[in-house]
Parts: sequence; structure tokens; C-alpha cells
Amino acid sequence: MKETLIKAALAIIATIAAAASSPSRAQETDGKALFLKNCAACHQATGKGIPGAFPALAGSKFAQGPGNEVASVLLKGRGGMPDFSDSLSDADIATVLTFVRSSWGNKADGLSAEQVASLRTTLGVDPFGNSAMSNKH
Repeated sequence: MKETLIKAALAIIATIAAAASSPSRAQETDGKALFLKNCAACHQATGKGIPGAFPALAGSKFAQGPGNEVASVLLKGRGGMPDFSDSLSDADIATVLTFVRSSWGNKADGLSAEQVASLRTTLGVDPFGNSAMSNKH
């Protein structure tokens, strides 16, 4: 009986460990969904953008550059791109940027919600409100 309980406990631990070791798959799916919902209309689902109108993210040196610079664009906007500070949480911004920075051949490190929150504070951008009235898009 004791051996059966130990084996069952080990099986449960192994299952939990396996699930914990693959958050990147879930984050990738969430990042892709966030990208398709918020970014693909301009930057295209392929990340190739529309020449002369919306820059490509696939192979982009900027998108793969310093994470704080890329995140600042989503928090403050740039050129014709709106900011997403009121419509995406820090976790959502980190997730979508992690997806962009690791998709279409891009090979840059992801970002954490904590990094985005810290940058939000540094830039003086209001905290994410998550209210119905805060969605600018």
C-alpha cells in the first residue's frame, strides 16, 4: 500500500513538473493569439508587415533589439503606431513581445511582466486599468 502511494505521488509530481517545464508552449499560444488580435492587421500574421505602410517584425533588428526599447513602443506608441498601455496589461505586452521576439526566425529573449511594469513606471505611463473605458482601439 505504501509503495503504491509513493508511486502515485511520484507520478503526480512528474506530471506537475512536466506541465511546469512547458509554459513556453502556452505562452507561445497566448502570444500568438494576442498578436493576431492586436497586431496582425498592420504587421500581418506572417510578421512581414506591409511595405511602405507597416514595418516587418520578421527579421527586424529593432524587434530583436533591447527589450525595453521594443516594449516602450507598445507603452507609448511611435510614429503611426498607437500605444497599447490601456488595452494590454503588462503580462499581455510581455507575452506578445516574447512571441514576436521568438517568431519568424527572430531569436531574441522574451520579456517578463515585471520588466514591462518597471518600464511603465520609468516612462511615467499610467498603470494598466483593465476597464471597459480604457480600450483605445
